[in-house]
Amino acid sequence: MRSFLFVGDSMTIGCPGDFTWRYRMWQHLEATLPGEYEIVGPRETLYDPATAAPTSLAYAAEDFPAPARRHLAGWGEGWLHMAPAIRAAVESTGANTLLVSLGLIDLGFYTNAEQTAENLDLFLTEARAADPRVAIVVHPVIPNVRAERDAPFAAACARFNELLAKTVADRDESRSPLLLATPHPSYDIRDDTYDGTHPGPTGERKLAAAFADAMRQAWGVGDQLTDVRGTLAVR
Repeated sequence: MRSFLFVGDSMTIGCPGDFTWRYRMWQHLEATLPGEYEIVGPRETLYDPATAAPTSLAYAAEDFPAPARRHLAGWGEGWLHMAPAIRAAVESTGANTLLVSLGLIDLGFYTNAEQTAENLDLFLTEARAADPRVAIVVHPVIPNVRAERDAPFAAACARFNELLAKTVADRDESRSPLLLATPHPSYDIRDDTYDGTHPGPTGERKLAAAFADAMRQAWGVGDQLTDVRGTLAVR
């Protein structure tokens, strides 16, 4: 059975009133892998700006069951924070498939592209130390609205994505497959986010679709993208 662990930053944890792309992926898994998967993770809450902490359970979708809300995501957390946390998370939850969307917060506040790539490398090492057969899908950084006015930041995003692609190529293993998801071709921060960074409903579907496509094409996991309940009907 596939045990999925969502790993991410503010784009993954979400805020009160968000559906989250985790919800869109859960819908897709329910439609394509019913009874053949579980979602695991040490956390389940949303980040609440009112408390400046991950204290909310006010998801937009009432049908999102508590077990499927589990994750390892945090507002303001990046590769820097998740690299030292991932071994314990994998060991404690039994996760065997990691869906990872990280990097934007690192490049924006903590580390340059090369340092971020070092933390990515540490993350992979730590995840595999917990489970030598863990499968990992990583989404590239989607530059946000800041990149339109901050050329060095835009360059850092582009450089990290180059390093990410190289790391994926170099560290892919047959027993622990490592995939680079392809961003949805129509993803646009003006149309698919509500603030130039965080995904709205269409952005959530497109992020989930990128992961779903990568797993289906490389591993045969899940059927083709489904339009059941309008989950990932974005192409």
